[in-house]
Amino acid sequence: MRFRGAKPPRWSGAGTALAAILAVAAALRAVGLEYGLPFGLLNPDEQSIVPRAWRMVHGGGLDPHWFDYPTLAMYLIAPFQAWHGAPSYLAARSVIVVLALAGVAASWWLGRRAYGPVAGAVAAAFTAVETTHVAYSHMAVTDVPLTAGVAACLALCVSGRLEWAGVAAGLATSAKYPGVFLAVPIVVAGWRRWGRVAVSLALAAVAFLATSPFVAVHPLQAWHAATRVQRLAHAGWLGFEHDQATPIAFAARLWHGAGPALLVAVLGLALALWRRSRTDLVLVSFVVVYFVDLLTIRAHFDRYVLPLVPPLGPLAGRVRYLVPVTLLLLVVPLAWSIRDDRRLIRTDPRVTAFHWIERNLPPGARVAVDSSLPPLIGFRELPLQLPGPGRPPDPNRDVAGLRALGIRYVVVTGAVEDRVLAASDRYPREARFVLELPGPPIYRTRAGTPWVAVYRL
Repeated sequence: MRFRGAKPPRWSGAGTALAAILAVAAALRAVGLEYGLPFGLLNPDEQSIVPRAWRMVHGGGLDPHWFDYPTLAMYLIAPFQAWHGAPSYLAARSVIVVLALAGVAASWWLGRRAYGPVAGAVAAAFTAVETTHVAYSHMAVTDVPLTAGVAACLALCVSGRLEWAGVAAGLATSAKYPGVFLAVPIVVAGWRRWGRVAVSLALAAVAFLATSPFVAVHPLQAWHAATRVQRLAHAGWLGFEHDQATPIAFAARLWHGAGPALLVAVLGLALALWRRSRTDLVLVSFVVVYFVDLLTIRAHFDRYVLPLVPPLGPLAGRVRYLVPVTLLLLVVPLAWSIRDDRRLIRTDPRVTAFHWIERNLPPGARVAVDSSLPPLIGFRELPLQLPGPGRPPDPNRDVAGLRALGIRYVVVTGAVEDRVLAASDRYPREARFVLELPGPPIYRTRAGTPWVAVYRL
């Protein structure tokens, strides 16, 4: 059963348009895929996900013993680690690129089923060039798989295929826990057909447990891990201390991803609220419930808005008389994505610093190291904990204390310390530690961001 919404216009070039959009999407995501290799420097979560996926096919078993995220992404990455002697970030990122392209195709499907083939093309183009989606398609993390699952579930909802929508919702939740909010559009799509809604939600639970089975094996560990991650996000994170109010901050993240095309999507959202067809309500319900949840979060990461991209694309395509304007406006995020890709073809300064340390520091030396840096091989590392709201100060962020522990060198990076110094009113002890490091550094990267400096104590 297809829900009645706007009458879809005829368009015979939909297949060609989708192929062209997928080609552009693939090109944007292929450039810079090797950034920072062999280390997972694009996102710290890569260093949690990829090595665990690698161990699964090298004798470690399928139980990750770690539940900050569910396990679907690790299970998808693991088979492609089998022929690598060490965790391969390139192989893992390649899997995410495929899922990203699947998400673009699912957005086309969603737009087409919701408002017709022209809206499908707009939705696919919106996702293909959206700056945040392009950026996270380069990373072996869970956000793009979740977004693809959201697009597929919503497309199945507006198509009236509730049972399959439940399966897609379960898989999306198995990629990342916020997929659970897809229960709302499923209920809206199946309103008054409670038997089918119940079956759909049951299938969602089955799909989740089938692809994240050890959540059920270790329920308390999984619960504590998931709630800890949520508490940290709700408390805030280093770098967001002086952000604007949460609604404005996340609206800005959406703008930085879609540019002025976001205004057309908001207009489409307003039209959907006015018309209130079943299709409109399915899309609006997810946008509203998900954005309301974002309002409780003080860590304003751009990736948190990614699940909103699949419904916003079709809503932009819903405004038919503005379709040419919308497609023209998408040139803006396309240009932003190309700009970001150009940065990824450069060498990460942290890789340059890693090789300098290997060549110049005595093997076996005790080194205090910031997070967001490659692991130092052949040295005795003391990790410096990442500061954050509500976290106790790291006692190791003290020059005299490090000397007493026999630490001879300190390696710090702007990825951490620039944010600490920008919020020195919140982290006075941590900022004082950076300022008291005995200078000048014996090494500092000359170009690029984030900078890296090495100090001798």
